[in-house]
Amino acid sequence: MKMMLRSALAAALLIGVSSAATSAAMAVERGGTLTYGRYADSLFLDPVLNDANVDIWILSNLYDTLLQPTDDGKGIQPGLATEWKMSDDGLTLTLTLRDGIEFSDGSPITAEDVAWSLKRAANPDNGVWNFLLTSIKDVKPEGDKTVVISLAHTDPAILSALTVFNSAILPEKAFEASKGETDKDKAQAFAEHPITSGPFMLASWERGSSMKLVANPHYWDKGEDGKPLPYLDGIDFEVLPDDATRILRLQSGEIQGAEFIPYARVDELKNADGIKMELFPSTRVQYVTVNVRSELDGKKNPLASGEVRQALNYATNKQAIIQIVTHGVGTPMTSFMSTATPLHAGDKPLYPYDLAKAKELIKKAGYADGFSTSVLVLAGNQDQIGIGTALQQMWGQIGVKLELQQVDNATLTDQYRKGTFAMRMAAWTDDIADPNEITSYFAYSPTIGALHSGWKNDEVDKLFEASQQELDPAKRADEYKKIQEVFNTTGPIVPLYETPYPVALSKKVHGFLQIPLGNNIFSKTWLDK
Repeated sequence: MKMMLRSALAAALLIGVSSAATSAAMAVERGGTLTYGRYADSLFLDPVLNDANVDIWILSNLYDTLLQPTDDGKGIQPGLATEWKMSDDGLTLTLTLRDGIEFSDGSPITAEDVAWSLKRAANPDNGVWNFLLTSIKDVKPEGDKTVVISLAHTDPAILSALTVFNSAILPEKAFEASKGETDKDKAQAFAEHPITSGPFMLASWERGSSMKLVANPHYWDKGEDGKPLPYLDGIDFEVLPDDATRILRLQSGEIQGAEFIPYARVDELKNADGIKMELFPSTRVQYVTVNVRSELDGKKNPLASGEVRQALNYATNKQAIIQIVTHGVGTPMTSFMSTATPLHAGDKPLYPYDLAKAKELIKKAGYADGFSTSVLVLAGNQDQIGIGTALQQMWGQIGVKLELQQVDNATLTDQYRKGTFAMRMAAWTDDIADPNEITSYFAYSPTIGALHSGWKNDEVDKLFEASQQELDPAKRADEYKKIQEVFNTTGPIVPLYETPYPVALSKKVHGFLQIPLGNNIFSKTWLDK
């Protein structure tokens, strides 16, 4: 099998977004700093050793990958590489780098940097994202502009994997010269003052408060005016966990953009003067993660029972939550992965509301008198609080007393990773145009224990491993269909709904894009003066 994609073909496949298309018709202006309100601060700005969206959606502006996702999140287009070719046997991938590409310090981005970066990302000792690159056996530079990736086995998702943040290209010499004995130590030191390959570079970071990015003067891509991107001089990210505060700051003009707008405020902001309320297409799913370990805090865990989890699902009126929380914007989940995720299977909403069945199941599980449990909720997040409040009332009808534990993002993340939570309010967005990422995180136990829940299913693990090498599209689709059937009926979540990304912007902001894979694209954003 041969595959060759060139920049002209990839460009022809691009699908525009209305706001971006509108901007393109206008004469862009350069300069200025965009102030953007975030719901939470980043944790660790290393592309390999992280697993949180608060890092990922910043990293995509700091570091470039060999290939990049298209604006519709479904395809690939050139990044630091302009051409790529797969061998007939599907085991050798050859990529050609752009001419004259440089890191933010002006040093050249070499084939050696690419080979080192990909080997580091594929190292099973480095973080949890290496599962996207487990097929890589070796990476070798050939001359100044060619990189050859040898695969241990065929990999249907390897090209898409090279668009994901963990395969970003870093400078080998600068990283290895950083203080520290281990890779993690060096990554911690390097990430404080990173040398980047993307459109922006880090200027300053006051943890928990603000982060400032400035334009990378050595960035390779060009704007509509033929000059180097980005158009902005910089971006100031302000950490504003409270939804109402972010909106007030936007309305007052103190900031020019705000993410994660509560759906209850969408219609209001659509009609507000000077504001553009955007609902970007997404792969975002909202759900509750359930810890299924047999014991929690030294006590028997009722959530370990599959019948209890099914009872909670049947007792959850998803349509009511969609109306209450999203004001009708959301749609019920028909699988644990979004309908926009490739190889999604399922055409009916999971667990239709059935209170009688829920009561029957909870009684069958031995909890006719109910029990008490808790759910972690991000403090100040109106949507999560709204969901939690609704679940308190719904689950109370089957005797389950639910406590909402409102915590900051760092605490929530820490308890999640340690597996010490009972339940956790959560949302997921794909980072790759393939089902392997979400499946590895949600269902494949060796990655992170199925959302740190402790759930494990041998059949699912074997199916996933087979899918990572299967090149026959029909066989691979069948493997993912079976995985979804098992997980959707026995897995450790309460699936709620799918929604678009709600972002509010000043009407002075043009060209901002959040693609369905979640990446915030600021490289072509510009401001009216």
